[in-house]
Amino acid sequence: MSRLFSNSLKTGFPDEIVIPVGKWSGARQASPLPVRSRHPAPHPNADPWTISKVLTFLFLSLKDVIKTSNFHCTTDSFAFRDAFGANRVDSIKGENLAMLQGRDWRNIVYRGIESEELDYKASVNWFKLSRIGKAKFARHCMALANTKGGYIVVGVAQDRSGRPCVYTGVGHQQSKTFDPSDVGNVINRYSDPPLDFEIERPIVDGKRYVIFVIKRFALTPHVCSMSCETELQQGVFYIRTPDASSRPAYKASEVHAIIQRALRNQRELLGRMLRGILYESKDFFDPESKNEFIEQVRNSKLVFDKLKRNFRQSSGVVLEISVFPPDYSIEKFSTSQIKNALKNAEPSSIESSFGSASADRDAYMTNVAFRVISNAESYFMQAFKSGLLHFIHLLPSPRSKIDFQELAKLISDAFRFLGRYYYELGYAEELIDIKIKLKGVEGVSLHDPGEDDGESGKQFTCRIPEIDVKLQRSAADLISGMAGHSIRALDEICERFNLPDGRLEKLRASIESRLQS
Repeated sequence: MSRLFSNSLKTGFPDEIVIPVGKWSGARQASPLPVRSRHPAPHPNADPWTISKVLTFLFLSLKDVIKTSNFHCTTDSFAFRDAFGANRVDSIKGENLAMLQGRDWRNIVYRGIESEELDYKASVNWFKLSRIGKAKFARHCMALANTKGGYIVVGVAQDRSGRPCVYTGVGHQQSKTFDPSDVGNVINRYSDPPLDFEIERPIVDGKRYVIFVIKRFALTPHVCSMSCETELQQGVFYIRTPDASSRPAYKASEVHAIIQRALRNQRELLGRMLRGILYESKDFFDPESKNEFIEQVRNSKLVFDKLKRNFRQSSGVVLEISVFPPDYSIEKFSTSQIKNALKNAEPSSIESSFGSASADRDAYMTNVAFRVISNAESYFMQAFKSGLLHFIHLLPSPRSKIDFQELAKLISDAFRFLGRYYYELGYAEELIDIKIKLKGVEGVSLHDPGEDDGESGKQFTCRIPEIDVKLQRSAADLISGMAGHSIRALDEICERFNLPDGRLEKLRASIESRLQS
């Protein structure tokens, strides 16, 4: 063990990190980012205290890397705000846990077996728990957060064989004792940095349960900051094992996994921040090319106006998405290249609401573009040989209401498709210009944006006739941050519909889950 850490520290951190940042005025550049660690490296031994100090040294050194970027950017950048805003990085990334607000609580409660991501507790009153009992909750929470995130379900007891299958639920008064503030103050007394978790009280088959929803750590793993008799040991990183045990990380492979996860999270954060700094508020596109693309979009709209007479729904709110490559050539791509890119961009595991030439959609090649139409869905798309993509969809809006769940699904599917499509066309590093427009939205409301949490049925009304959202990203950036870009676009749309802050958080993980399918 000590040899493992000695070797990892022997090389140390490089004097500088050179990060490729894509094309800049036709030439690839690199941005040297000096690393100056304030934290001296300890001499490691195999005891848990030293392991914790070694890990802390690595994480704090990486935090210095992030902090040095303050001297290379301004806080006007979206990605910079995203990186350092309140908990946004963690909520954008989300990893592989399906923490969606429309959760399948029934499946979680009745799973009947503990795992790396799930723990059961018998019904209990939080106020009556002993100090050790509360510390045990803290141990499980830290272990889950340091592994994959997960759930702790209170209200399921064990039968005689030890299986968690006695579904007693939690009494109403008992459930009220699990106040998030009280519980958070106690649990985070033992964790550094503080844990990010929620407490839900769903009713399943007439019984109420208390469920802790613990998010995986975003940048720095959670170390136990205070001992509690035999239950917790200060300076230890707790992990969740496949046999559902919450114990200290003492194996080399377990410690290595934590280190690698933290390194990956920090790299992704730095990459998002640098891309945002470089791309925001910069116009990389030739004006003449823009004019040519705009003319193609104008002609495409004229075709749409003729064809929409055959649509099942010929009026309503119009969602229009136009995507412009950096340079224009009317025959830049062949017919076969366009068809292959469209085919390879389609997701294989789910039915996409964007870009797919499915059986119920009419698809054919024109002189300049591949066209996809669906009269039943009021759907129109043209993928031009120039690289332009133009999409129009008439959104169902009965009684001037838009289903926000459907809109979110459509936008997220669009970003997944666009990333893959333009990657196939060779725009992995080049910036493409994405414009999203919602027309005819004045007086229209978003209906039921999120789960049924007491605000279900509320409507949020737009007071302007059009909504415009613009982004500039490379295909590689779209692919690596599909959920983040989808969330950003939806965030801007929500602002125009006057949604209160935080409402979009309820859809964030469901979008991530869909994009991972």
